[in-house]
Amino acid sequence: MEFAPFRIESWARTHEGRVRDHNEDSYCADERQGLWAVADGMGGHEGGDWASAKLVEKIAAVELPNDLEQARAVVVEAIEAANRAILAEARRRGKQMGSTVVVLLVQDQHYAILWVGDSRAYLLRDGDLVQLSRDHTQVQEMVDRGILRPEDAVNHPMGHVLSRAIGVREEMAIDQATGEVRPGDIFLLCSDGLHGYVDEKEIARLLARRSPEAASEELVEVTLANGAPDNVTVVAVWASDPTLLSFPGK
Repeated sequence: MEFAPFRIESWARTHEGRVRDHNEDSYCADERQGLWAVADGMGGHEGGDWASAKLVEKIAAVELPNDLEQARAVVVEAIEAANRAILAEARRRGKQMGSTVVVLLVQDQHYAILWVGDSRAYLLRDGDLVQLSRDHTQVQEMVDRGILRPEDAVNHPMGHVLSRAIGVREEMAIDQATGEVRPGDIFLLCSDGLHGYVDEKEIARLLARRSPEAASEELVEVTLANGAPDNVTVVAVWASDPTLLSFPGK
């Protein structure tokens, strides 16, 4: 007998929100490869839709090697390919368009987060919610430089002005973070339609509910109850307790 480190379960939900008549968010969820992503498009109707969909299409098409460092490199290549495709389409249309993205990779007992923009990755571990990504916004940059206090950044009128996005410039930096996965860990990927309108205490409370499906559904429902002026997308990924495996001859 051997113990698998954990069993992965995930669930995703997206909604256009209470105000907008279309959804510029896209996502992918590939439990087989341990790959999840959320993208939040910008550029208005059709433009934002196209940008986020193209980005997720490129990410979802990858075949990942069984090595986390190599898998990260493959995802970076996919994001860079999407950046070129979105730039080309924007030039063809004569308008600016782009997208944020946050990606979660899980292999063996480790995870990697890759992101551009203000779509976020969180980790709930032992009841504590930690933001794994760091927003690429003008407000966050002011906080980092000491120009703005963190408490003043909450609900700042420029809070959604991005300092970095996919499909806006030829040169683009992708931030990354890695760590160990422990049984019981709960990851959340989301667009700013969630974290802009539901506080982190409530996010942590709902993530700890019965299942990734229940958590995802309730997170979106709470966002809608709060008015949901933006599109909202959530992807919840649970690393469940170890599973006992039986192998022939053992």
